[in-house]
Amino acid sequence: ALMPDYLVSVLYGVLLESELSENASRRTAMDNANDNADELLHKLNIEYNKARQNAITQEITEVVGGANAND
Repeated sequence: ALMPDYLVSVLYGVLLESELSENASRRTAMDNANDNADELLHKLNIEYNKARQNAITQEITEVVGGANAND
């Protein structure tokens, strides 16, 4: 009577390990996706700030150019 209980316990342990492994893989994938999203957000913020600074510089250049043309 002990052998069937032992086999059930072993199979249950194997199933738990399998589920744990799957969840660990999902966690790793989500961590990687989160890191990639953070990196992309950082790069996009840099691009946005550069574009904004270029627009400001262009506007200042036009204002100064217009003021110089009036002199």
